Amino acid sequence: MAGDETSMLARAEQFIWLTARVLEQRRFAFHFLGGDPDPVDAALGPYLNDDGGYGHALDPDLRGPLSQPLHTAHALRVLDSLGRCAGQRIERLCRHLTRVSTVDGALPVCFPAPRAYPSAPYHPAPDDPPGALLTTGPVVGLLHRNQVWHAWLFRATDFCWERVETLRHTHPYEIQGAVAFLDGAPDRSRAAAAADRLGRLVRERGLVLLDPDRRAEHPVAPGYAPGEHLFAHDYARRPESLARGWFTDEEITRSLDFLVADQQEDGGWPVRRRAWAPGSCLERRPIATLEALLTLRAYGRRPGVSRPAPARPR
Repeated sequence: MAGDETSMLARAEQFIWLTARVLEQRRFAFHFLGGDPDPVDAALGPYLNDDGGYGHALDPDLRGPLSQPLHTAHALRVLDSLGRCAGQRIERLCRHLTRVSTVDGALPVCFPAPRAYPSAPYHPAPDDPPGALLTTGPVVGLLHRNQVWHAWLFRATDFCWERVETLRHTHPYEIQGAVAFLDGAPDRSRAAAAADRLGRLVRERGLVLLDPDRRAEHPVAPGYAPGEHLFAHDYARRPESLARGWFTDEEITRSLDFLVADQQEDGGWPVRRRAWAPGSCLERRPIATLEALLTLRAYGRRPGVSRPAPARPR
């Protein structure tokens, strides 16, 4: 992408004001314009339900008011970025998670609804949904990262360890869930060993696209949309992530170069998953834009400025 950091941010800001929900507008202001965290917290509030969970299409792929695990994971990412994953709100959330967990103590991807609220076709809701690492991993990892202790976490953590350490047949988004768990897991030596095995699995199975210039030649995972690849930066979103050790400096640099160049003419970043509803796609792009900017900032990337090789975690 041509231009300097100011140009990149200015274009992204224009895109956010033109297209984003209030929550993403306030998140952008907090992260990049020196804004206060209170307005972000206030914008998250309307998504909170009386049961302690989050709903109302906080994750744009699940419409309707019902509390769903994907919404919970999204809310926790926002609260974590504010340093507010604590207190009575989190206690109520953990009680909600206890009530809705599967028999193995985990969270499914999606609960069946009492009526047919719209949802993405790649998030089906069977009558008796199984626990999923895709949703349980990020929730457990973020709660551990914030030193939250609750009885629900014991079985949910055991579920995550069992799934992570026995993964054989998987897909990129499930690997992201595993990384989110491992990055927050209290047992750091065990997490490092599990991450090392997962990294080998990701490379052996071709679950990461290491050369963005060869996108057309790289097959996507079964069920994914054409072009729905995950790159090195999609797994290692921060230099301190355990997934950073999966990639060489050259591979990370190439991935970040692609991320910089992927900013679109309107200032936002694209969403590569399957389009299924206009509103969901519109709401997803500002989220993707925020994630791109936060990843680039975490790695110290500034267009037009010479950079040292990205650091590996110690």
